[in-house]
Amino acid sequence: MTPTRPAPNGTRLGELWRILPEEATASGDGVLEIGGVAVTELAERFGTPLHVYDEVGLRRQIRRFIDGLGERWPDSEVLFASKSLPAVGMYRLAHEEGLSIDIAGGGELQLALAAGVDPARLYFHGNAKTDAELQMAVDAGIGTIIVDNDDELDRLERILVRPQRLLLRVIPGVEAKTHVSQATGGSGSKFGLPMDQAERAIARMQAHPLMEFVGVHLHIGSQILDTAQFAEAVGKISTVGTFSTYDVGGGLGVSYTYDEQAPSVESYLDAIVAAAREHLPAGSRLMIEPGRSIVARAGVTLYRVTSVKRTGRTFVAVDGGLADQMDIALTQQRYEALLADRLLEPWSESVQLVGRQCESGDLLVDGAPMPPAHVGDLVAMTATGAYAYTMSNNYNGALKPAIVFVSDGEARLVTRRETYADLLATHAPARAGVLV
Repeated sequence: MTPTRPAPNGTRLGELWRILPEEATASGDGVLEIGGVAVTELAERFGTPLHVYDEVGLRRQIRRFIDGLGERWPDSEVLFASKSLPAVGMYRLAHEEGLSIDIAGGGELQLALAAGVDPARLYFHGNAKTDAELQMAVDAGIGTIIVDNDDELDRLERILVRPQRLLLRVIPGVEAKTHVSQATGGSGSKFGLPMDQAERAIARMQAHPLMEFVGVHLHIGSQILDTAQFAEAVGKISTVGTFSTYDVGGGLGVSYTYDEQAPSVESYLDAIVAAAREHLPAGSRLMIEPGRSIVARAGVTLYRVTSVKRTGRTFVAVDGGLADQMDIALTQQRYEALLADRLLEPWSESVQLVGRQCESGDLLVDGAPMPPAHVGDLVAMTATGAYAYTMSNNYNGALKPAIVFVSDGEARLVTRRETYADLLATHAPARAGVLV
């Protein structure tokens, strides 16, 4: 039977298609399919928990950003904020589609290089870069370092032996409407320099023979749903001075829930470019750094139901949890979930979808509507493509899930599941003394 996007009575499936991956459909017997592959097949083949990405949707979303910005502002560049999904397979895909890459540490640098990313297309962020990381980046031939503070300039003065392109991160003074942990552009931010200190740092770079200062950078935060705030930030960055390059960061939010309505890429770009035309030099280079808004919707996480308890509340427990969805506890972000192998049955219960970690806070979805669940059912959490893998950890000895990309009816493993051997490997010094 031809896959469809049904909206049967007694479900909220009709509302959920705009949150599920672009290439998500339902089979005739009510099984979720992504990229032409049934999630039941993916779970059987790769196990659970499992991060599944719609590769066609990923590539399509990247093109929206690159082509859309290029049409509006020809001298432009789009960077992938790789902290949202630091996997070699994603670095390679982003590079193939023409994105430059934003990295924020030595590990991300190594992952990007392992993916074959041209070092000249790498931009190194971070408020506390070490001597070792800066040396590693310079030795790799990194294209641009985004300087955060005066101490970093001290380090670069010691390290540089050849010219190096630099941007300076400034604090725009924009209080983003988002969770406090995701706001980075206010006056109390740990990132960047305020305007008066920025002017002195710029003068210092311009006077140094090996520091090729080209412009300024800002980032006001993440999961922002008001495009006017991005436009405000562009206006603020223009007050620092006239330069060849302006990087106005990322932060565009996505729709995680039935109630959230995220701006489209087009409306975001319209707001950014309108502000740039008003405030920035016409011949300057305009850069943006989407991350979450590229990968979040494209990804879902699959789980198996391990137990169902009806003890006043209905608790549906799955074989993952806080260890692979840390962002829920950190930002209180609401996600949605569904029984992925029983989509078309009436969603007659409201359940507490909980994980297996030993914390009462291991609550994946509070009040998730779904059919009465049974052990062995397959659950899909939606829009988990950003930061779930990034923040995965070994709480209670949990193993980090695998990642698969699906497209045109084919699935490919891009990150294998962590093994117990992997978990024990870093403990080799202590294990060497174990009697056998």
